Amino acid sequence: MMAMAAAAPAAATDIAPFKDDLFAHPAVIEESADGAFRRYDYREMRDINGRDEIPERRAKRAYVDLSVHRAARERVIANGAGQVTVNEFGVEAGARFVVIFVHGRDGDRRLGSDDWRFGGNFNRLKNLATRNGGTYYVPSLPDFEAGGQGVIRALFAHSRQVSPQAPIVLACGSMGSALCLAAARDGALASELGGLVLLGGVPDGSLADSAAARARLPIVFGHGENDRVYDWRNQRAVFDRLRSSGGYPARFHLFATGSHGTPIRMIDWRDTLNFVLANGR
Repeated sequence: MMAMAAAAPAAATDIAPFKDDLFAHPAVIEESADGAFRRYDYREMRDINGRDEIPERRAKRAYVDLSVHRAARERVIANGAGQVTVNEFGVEAGARFVVIFVHGRDGDRRLGSDDWRFGGNFNRLKNLATRNGGTYYVPSLPDFEAGGQGVIRALFAHSRQVSPQAPIVLACGSMGSALCLAAARDGALASELGGLVLLGGVPDGSLADSAAARARLPIVFGHGENDRVYDWRNQRAVFDRLRSSGGYPARFHLFATGSHGTPIRMIDWRDTLNFVLANGR
């Protein structure tokens, strides 16, 4: 098991810095909604070609810390349809917080566990969880409907059993956001949620009417301005409806010129987790 950082903070709402100079959001070029909506100066030549040794395939070594593998495991969890194998990073029990990443179409648990793709951003997430007493789970989903929902329920149940006090952050990419949205509508799961992170996600206007929204759980949106799969304007409308209730704890990060996969590369996980954990329950 990887040793905890000596200066690890006591509260789950304060995630200690790790490579912040490399992974912080780029400069803000526009903001609104009292700063909750921000458009960032994303540039492909700098943020992909300048960050990767092999563009879109292998980050430069400075962005990756492989010592986190000492706290890595495969875990088999029972669900209603049998068993599911997940990748697990961090503490095995008594976590201060839990993060579950849900992949999109054509993905599996290898995507959210990959150290080298997406500029090393998943390696940073693994390190942030491990170094701060958290647990990070990455499942493979059989689908984005009932089968996938069963896996999410099984992970929630397992997390509650081994880390009953930990807030659960459910982060979903692309089509995987259908499972984030299903969890938000499910009263039982929403009661266990600490917050949601939707990266290049499916816009759903009913999110503002969900059990999660009624509980005012924090929600972070990340989107590329040139996303050809899900238009950012439709997701912005979802964000605006949430915010219309007054002071809703939501953020929208828009990456100028970014594509569908840009938020997975560019989201600042430390900033995001601190926001969700500070505003959740």
